[in-house]
Amino acid sequence: MNSATPPPQPFVILAMPRTGTHYLEELLNEHPNVSSNGELLNRYDANWADSDRLVRSDQELLKLAYQHYPPRAGKTNVAHVGCKINEPQFHDRPGFFDELTRWPGLKVILVVRENTLESLRSLKQARQSGQWLKFGSDSDSALPPRVRLTVEDCETYFKAADDFHARVARTFASTNMLTIDYESLLEEPCACLEKIWKFLGAAAHPFSGGTILQRQEGRSLDQTLENFHELKRHFAGGQYARFFEIGAMKGTNTCHESAGRHPSISPRLL
Repeated sequence: MNSATPPPQPFVILAMPRTGTHYLEELLNEHPNVSSNGELLNRYDANWADSDRLVRSDQELLKLAYQHYPPRAGKTNVAHVGCKINEPQFHDRPGFFDELTRWPGLKVILVVRENTLESLRSLKQARQSGQWLKFGSDSDSALPPRVRLTVEDCETYFKAADDFHARVARTFASTNMLTIDYESLLEEPCACLEKIWKFLGAAAHPFSGGTILQRQEGRSLDQTLENFHELKRHFAGGQYARFFEIGAMKGTNTCHESAGRHPSISPRLL
């Protein structure tokens, strides 16, 4: 980093698992002045050459993320630098969230999924199949496995999501936080990016259409959860009953369609 230029402004992407953050990062990294460098707390994230970095202190990790971040090809003037952290990763480092909140000038992009059960189902499928991402160039067209969730699985995950979203909302000032939902990212990525560029203070940058989010799993929850109806009966009438309402599948990418482009490689989420 050139000492004659001001340091990049820091941001972090916070989310529950399986909410489109990988796709969001790919879109952010299309901007010539933005660098988002994957999961800081994931030992196996390929963005970071130092696989032993997690032995460092929380403060040292944040310095790595925001002051000594990995270079990206073609980016010589990074004005906004970030990383992403999924909620379960905070469990292994209980003090890291508080350390993160103290980082000067930090901006937070919170990504949420309207139906938390979809997120949990996707997480279970990924763990069962070992397939976390799939690309449009992949020849394997097999459907993801159907899965079974216990009531305890659901209750624990739903509460974790609620608690996490509430913690983020009450910790960071509203002026330093932007919420992006998975469904909008799926349907209107260019509109989401316009909000993000404005939030970060980055120059406007057009949506290329070169990377399109597709779903690995196009079936409804009652077709992918083996015990869907059992779970629906349990949660009927409660605060999570809405997660078991089967509606039309979202996912039309209007920006891509209007651009008329056909990318060869497109990340897919379960």
